[in-house]
Amino acid sequence: MNIALRLGVNIDHVATIRNARGGPHPDPVRAAKLAVDAGADGITAHLREDRRHISDDDIERLMKTVTRPLNLEMAPTAEMQRIALRHKPHAACLVPERREERTTEGGLNVHNTQNILTPYVGTLVDAGIRVSMFIEPDEKQIMAARNIGAPVVELHTGAYCLAEGRDREYELARIVEGAQIAADLGLECHAGHGLGFDTVAPIAAIPSVVELNIGHFLIGEAIFGGLDSAIRRMRALMDRARADALGAESA
Repeated sequence: MNIALRLGVNIDHVATIRNARGGPHPDPVRAAKLAVDAGADGITAHLREDRRHISDDDIERLMKTVTRPLNLEMAPTAEMQRIALRHKPHAACLVPERREERTTEGGLNVHNTQNILTPYVGTLVDAGIRVSMFIEPDEKQIMAARNIGAPVVELHTGAYCLAEGRDREYELARIVEGAQIAADLGLECHAGHGLGFDTVAPIAAIPSVVELNIGHFLIGEAIFGGLDSAIRRMRALMDRARADALGAESA
């Protein structure tokens, strides 16, 4: 299976730094432009209910200026649906959201909320927005995503990134299996959350994963060596792992 691997760069935490002090600097839209120049295939931005990082104005400016597809991460609320329908980004990734969390913790429970999510997803899809569900690599969640009409799933890689030794091997196996289930169901499969230089290769090597979304790690690395350098290195690691996997597959 020869599927190209895309990199989506999440710029949320550029806005986090800006908001810590107020004012316009650093500008997440400028970071998005730099990311595109460094090899990003798309830009991801999470507009939270509490607006703790990305703002409504950021989304307005991103839609007007960024030359790559925008993936709008959002909770499945009426407010966020109205915003998505107004802007019509290339994609909308539905994620769970709690005020007390520092960042998105775990995947959306699609299996238990299918009746609520089905019309919600349908409205976005009918508007021409490519909807993905941010979920755990669990068969019942993946099947539920297919049942509600979402064409894409994004598998949560956080547990894999935090685990060590055999626990990491176990979490990786779950993601590999989940990606295969998604492919078998005709879903496009993405992956993300917590990925860094030392964890990205095994995920990039999964042939049915077509996109990785990475943000916090890249923004952190940018402090030490620049955003351009961090993205180019991540891009190189991803591409090498995918090429090696395809070479092994055809051998």
